[in-house]
Amino acid sequence: MGFIKSSEELMNRVENMDHDNSVFQFSIPGKEKFTLVLQEEDENSIKSDVEKNPQLKQMIEESKSEYKKGKGMSTSELLDSLSAKDFE
Repeated sequence: MGFIKSSEELMNRVENMDHDNSVFQFSIPGKEKFTLVLQEEDENSIKSDVEKNPQLKQMIEESKSEYKKGKGMSTSELLDSLSAKDFE
């Protein structure tokens, strides 16, 4: 798990996500833990990745469950919720 210390660092990690690097778990001081999953347009591709990687399947299921409980937020909402104070 990574520790993010600035919004710029978070954006750099998001920009570097790709097919092979599609899941990023991190925490932010003063906030809770987050799991960021890059979702592709092709559902068959996601399905095959999940079939190949049981840990990815578990993480996606946990993310869906948390989202249904109202604990999900978009990347924009996450960034908007952060301030310089969070990284002190």
